Amino acid sequence: MAAAADMSAALPQLVDGYTKQTGQTVKLLFGSSGNLTNQIRNGAPFDVFFSADEEYPQQLIAEELALKDTLYRYAVGRLVLWVPGDSPLDLSKLGMKALLDPSVKKISIANPAHAPYGRAAEAALRHFGIYDQVSSRLVLGENVSQAAQFVESGNAQAGLIALSHALAPALKDKGRYWTVPLDAYPTLNQAAVVLSRSKQQDAARKFLDSLRRPEASSLLSSYGFSLPAEKR
Repeated sequence: MAAAADMSAALPQLVDGYTKQTGQTVKLLFGSSGNLTNQIRNGAPFDVFFSADEEYPQQLIAEELALKDTLYRYAVGRLVLWVPGDSPLDLSKLGMKALLDPSVKKISIANPAHAPYGRAAEAALRHFGIYDQVSSRLVLGENVSQAAQFVESGNAQAGLIALSHALAPALKDKGRYWTVPLDAYPTLNQAAVVLSRSKQQDAARKFLDSLRRPEASSLLSSYGFSLPAEKR
């Protein structure tokens, strides 16, 4: 399975539960949704694709590389501004304007060219009217996991990352975050789809079905994902 980097903490737990129940093993590869889409176009042998942006699975369906009847919007992602625990910035008071503080030399975001969270971060910076002031200080992670690593390691003083990373064990006790308002960036509707070239389509469909169970929803909620509204 190929999966967006913001699922790197939650999805292994979902897979563990599934394997215990069914005995089926699942291999995972994480990356930016755009890069994974290109790998699928180039024939990568994945069975299921979890994207942080519904548009990528829709493109694959249009190109007949994914099965339309399997498309499942499994979560809505959230963007947060995260700083290490020793940061002097008062996020609750300053919000996004904290990034204008002179102590912030580098701000990590995912690469907007192929990472939905990078596009969300850029949109949020523009929404708050500070993109031009901070653009020279942006450092781009290959995906949102790498953006989180940059700020965790001290290579950046602040990062716009996935709430799922801020709540994951690796970062949970190491910093503070401010949740970026939902109206500041396009909704991160996350969707999964079974791929047309999969040689295990039945097994892939069963795994996707398992995500509709209440325990899967509750695990995703614990990582800050909200459940999507049904399409009207």
